[in-house]
Amino acid sequence: MAARLLLAAIVAVLVVFGAVAVPLVVADDSSASGDDLAGVMGPPNGVHDEDFEEESANLSAVKTFKAKGLIHETGEIDYDESPPIGGPHDQVWLECGVYDREVREENAVHALEHGTVWITYTSDLSDDEVGQLEDALPDEGILSPYDEQEAAVVVTVWNAQLALDGVDDPRLALFVEQYGDGSTSPEPMASCHGGVEKFEDDGTGA
Repeated sequence: MAARLLLAAIVAVLVVFGAVAVPLVVADDSSASGDDLAGVMGPPNGVHDEDFEEESANLSAVKTFKAKGLIHETGEIDYDESPPIGGPHDQVWLECGVYDREVREENAVHALEHGTVWITYTSDLSDDEVGQLEDALPDEGILSPYDEQEAAVVVTVWNAQLALDGVDDPRLALFVEQYGDGSTSPEPMASCHGGVEKFEDDGTGA
């Protein structure tokens, strides 16, 4: 009789322990899976997380081309892309720097051949927005307006181009980091320094 009472007491203790422990385990598993999902899906709805946005930015929208270099021509050249990404060009390259007028394409393409980064923008950008682009411009870079492009901001190197959502698009820095070494250009060890300043509206130097 005593043995039966002892056995019944043990069973009762096990049942009570199981009823308490199981919800605790389920709660812990639910919490862990929520954290894992947040790492994959990003911040909760309505929460602005700049770090997550920058980490999620990538260069999958970059367009690449197969333009041939080292072809010098005189006169105007009709390019397929706006802005152009390479191809035949003037024998003199465009000087690095910031321009407030549209530069002559044929000279700019020669600068691209030297590994230059060309950032272009539409003229409806504010002065502050243009200033942000100036801050992002590398030493081997050209910044100029270009109203015939579809996006407000476009960044171009030889045979690669990316249309951006605006001056705050984090992909601009990623593009410069990836392509700013001139690795896609025929003459990556050359420079845009020592070039000329020429413009589309008059074709002459500044």
